[in-house]
Amino acid sequence: MPEEKRAPQERREPGYVPASPVKRTLAWIGLVYMLILLALTTYAYFTGTGLSNLGPLLTVPGLIGLGAVSLVSWKSTGKPARVPAIALAMLCWLLALATLPIGMAGLMSNFGG
Repeated sequence: MPEEKRAPQERREPGYVPASPVKRTLAWIGLVYMLILLALTTYAYFTGTGLSNLGPLLTVPGLIGLGAVSLVSWKSTGKPARVPAIALAMLCWLLALATLPIGMAGLMSNFGG
């Protein structure tokens, strides 16, 4: 087949492999944590003080991401099985929901009088 008549899928560079959906999901989680660290650093530079009591709040993106990774992994590879993947996602999201008020209280304790 001449080069100009090939389908776009066949013109890929040799050695190019797109990232898996799980890797893309993990990259989004990393991006969220990078933005959180950027905000914390910027706050520290502008105010001269750091924020404390943020441990519970910083677990929320990881818990949400772990639930998403379990579902994406199940949808893309079939592992873990359907019921354990959904159960893990629901558990992680419920833990994130339970941890969020604790984390927000810790964050707000930095701004009290």
